[in-house]
Formats: sequence, C-alpha cells, structure tokens
Amino acid sequence: MLFSDIIGLPHLKNHLTTTADRNRIPHAQLFVGKSGSGTLPMAIAYAQYILCKNANAENDSGNTSCNLKFRNLSHPDLHFAFPVATNDKIKSHPVSSNFLTEWRKFVSTNPYGDLMDWYQEIGIEKKQGQIGVDEAQDIVKSLSLKSYEGGFKVMLIWMAEKINTTAANKLLKLIEEPPNKTLFILITEDEEQIIQTIRSRCQTLHFPPLAETDIAEALVKDENCDRNEAMQLAHQANGSYTQALHLLQKSSGDEQFEQWFIQWVRTAFKAKGNKATVLELIAWSEEVAGMGREVQKSFLQYCIDFFRQALMMNYRANKLVYLSPGTPGFKLEKFAPFIHGGNIVQITNALEEAIYHIERNGNAKIIFTDLSIRLTRFLHKKAA
Repeated sequence: MLFSDIIGLPHLKNHLTTTADRNRIPHAQLFVGKSGSGTLPMAIAYAQYILCKNANAENDSGNTSCNLKFRNLSHPDLHFAFPVATNDKIKSHPVSSNFLTEWRKFVSTNPYGDLMDWYQEIGIEKKQGQIGVDEAQDIVKSLSLKSYEGGFKVMLIWMAEKINTTAANKLLKLIEEPPNKTLFILITEDEEQIIQTIRSRCQTLHFPPLAETDIAEALVKDENCDRNEAMQLAHQANGSYTQALHLLQKSSGDEQFEQWFIQWVRTAFKAKGNKATVLELIAWSEEVAGMGREVQKSFLQYCIDFFRQALMMNYRANKLVYLSPGTPGFKLEKFAPFIHGGNIVQITNALEEAIYHIERNGNAKIIFTDLSIRLTRFLHKKAA
C-alpha cells in the first residue's frame, strides 16, 4: 500500500517520509485517530516505504520483489497483531496468526474498515475481541528472530486499546527496549484506554478527521459515485471514510440504530408519571440487551453522537450538524430544544458509564433498563 493510495492527510505523509528519509525513525509510534481516518492504511504505507526503501512516496520505485510482497501483505518482516476471539474454526487460545488469511482479505478489500467490520469478517460480532497474553507471547517470539531481509522488522498492532493488562505488562519491556531495527506501530481510536506506561514510550501522531472534499473525491474515483451524492455523503460521514462507505452501501447499521433511538426517546418522554410506559422501556431494554456487546457499544456511541448533534442544532451551530434522520414524523429541529446545557453532560456521562459496564460484561438488561429510567428524568430537565 502506497501513500498515494491514502485519502488526504498530506502533512502526515510528509512527516512520515521525512523521518524515514533522514533515518530518524522512532522505535515505537502511536497512531491515534477515529475510525475511517486512515490510521491502518497509513501505517502499512509507512512500513512499506521503510522496508522496501522506496525512493518515492507516490509509487513503488524501490525493491520490486519487496513491493510485490506488500501487495498481499506477505512480507516476512511485517508482523500484525489485532483483536481476535474464538469462533467456529478456532476453539481456544486464538491469536492473530490463526486469522492471517481473513486479515489479508479484509485489508485488501476494506483498508478503512472498522472494528465491527473485522469482527463480522471472522464471525465474532457477538463477542468482544482482545489482544491477550497468547498474542503477546507470539509477538515476543516473532521479534526475537533476525530480520529476514536484513533491515527493519515492523510490528503493527491494530486497535491497541484491546491489549489486556496481562499482555500489556508482558509487552512493556519489549516496547521500551526493542531489538535493533525493530519498529512498533500501535494504532488506536482511544489512546486513554492504553496503559500509561506504554503510551509514555511511544511517539504519538494524531490523525484529524478527513476533509469532506477528500472523502467526496475518493467516493467519485473509487466507488463511481455521483459527485452531488458524494458531497452529501461526505458531509454526513463526519470525517470518516468508513462511515461514508457504509452510508453509500447502506450497511452502517444506522437505520436500525436510528429506529431504536427514536423509539427510546419517544417512550422516555411519555414515561414520566406513566407506569404503563415504563413497561415499554423495559421491553425496549430487553430487545437491545439481546444484541451482541459490540453492537450495544456501537449503538450507545451512536446515541452520544445523536444527542450532541441535537445540542449543536439547539445552539444554532448548524454548520456542525451532519445528521439527517429519515424516520417519518421525527424532526431533529423539534427534538433539539430538549437537549441543552442543563442535561447534555448528565446524558453523555450516563451513556459513557453504560459503555464502560458493557465492556466489563455487566448485565445488559439491567444496564439498559437503568439507563432508560435515568433518561426519562434527563429529558424533562429544564434548561438553566
């Protein structure tokens, strides 16, 4: 994968090629960016630029055989680690090496794919993947060997926030003092979930949301999308090429999330002083609790974004509003006045707490029922 294949971000491309050209490559780097910002393809392009000694960032004018190996991600000095879990094929002790065939297919067809896309690829969408101690042992073992081609060895850890504590402690010494010419690239959407002792040993590079014009141009070029539609999708994507593709393919799951959300807030509005409606909230909680935990977490994050969009509209920051609900009878501008400075912090905190408890395998029915009852109070709270 070449830098020319990556959407936008010219300043980051220039920074990475410059450090490589000057032989000032930090041994541990942390790429931080939201889903769809291009962290994974950028890391692969950076690794290819270094390992293949490419003379140009825009083409593969370097070691031809090396570049060919990168096209199918089979270079012996490029190693991957990513979240996995048991599935129908791997019954115990899952590690990334068990899923390399699926990983190569995933990256080649969907380099901007998110975590849920990956879980669906390997059939674990109802589980929570992790990078565990078995994976850490594999990483230590693979990096203890000499470089196959005599240059750098690159370990690319995707979704590094999924490294559990035991694995993190095992990797800490290796990241702090790696073997000669060993490069760690950790990719994360949330650096705060990575333990401080690892973060402090990495040079951090933050990826901004992609520009709407860059997303639209990529949709026109790569997806044969109509330019007007591409501009509309790019605006709704909020800086994420992943979201733009999901919207184009109508596979984002946002239609289901929107249906759940609107049913939820409508019922919560009616529930104050109405005992019968509380039963509807409980039934809604049971329905959502029956989904996989990753779906539940994605839905709660969708709710946070929806409430923030309503807040922006309420305070007339319309240029920041990209959400456009399609449910008949529901208008964002009519819902917006109920979300204000007096309740947005409480609503956001409650949703983030729910995500926290779901990640720790809390009882989903209890979590969503409690959240629903709290929401009835928050929505009726008056603006200060």
